[in-house]
Amino acid sequence: MVQTPTLQDIEAARQAFEANEPRDLFYRAATELVSLALEGKTSLSVAEALAVLLQTWNKMFYQYRRFDDQHFADIEQLISEHYSILIAFRQRSIEEFDREDGNEVKRIFQAFEEILGPVGAAKCLHLLASRFFPLWDRAIAAAYDLPLGKIGTNADRYYRFMRIVKGQIQSLGGEKTIGRNPLKAIDEYNYCKYTKGWI
Repeated sequence: MVQTPTLQDIEAARQAFEANEPRDLFYRAATELVSLALEGKTSLSVAEALAVLLQTWNKMFYQYRRFDDQHFADIEQLISEHYSILIAFRQRSIEEFDREDGNEVKRIFQAFEEILGPVGAAKCLHLLASRFFPLWDRAIAAAYDLPLGKIGTNADRYYRFMRIVKGQIQSLGGEKTIGRNPLKAIDEYNYCKYTKGWI
């Protein structure tokens, strides 16, 4: 089982991430674009704003899949179908996540996973509710003893991952102590440690 990082681990990961990962720019751009799209303050659709991150942080998924108008339409349909709950989750922190959210989280994750795969689903959900939904990839899921299965089978794993991450954040003192979005901080630690081996 993975250990909860210390605040020193989180800071070391931040430094390693900034030194080694130029794609953080795309995360910041996509985060801002998604906010603008949701507020109707840009000509870009929400799906197009999400694509900024998907095309840079999830390239492997699209090696053998088309990123075309139909894919955009599928993403827009997902957002439309789940809009009200996404907006509700967008107002919340993972520190408020509890067992009562389980069925809703699993349902929405499975819907997104069917279109985007388990990694892309987490990335999109994070961008849509960045303080509620954590990020993961295959290496991170495996490190948490939650190895990803076939598309459509990972909703319960993601729910369990959320519970673990919530516990990590609480043990670190929450967002107030971490001083920034704790989900981004935990993801940088996981990515640097388990995906890249930089720390």
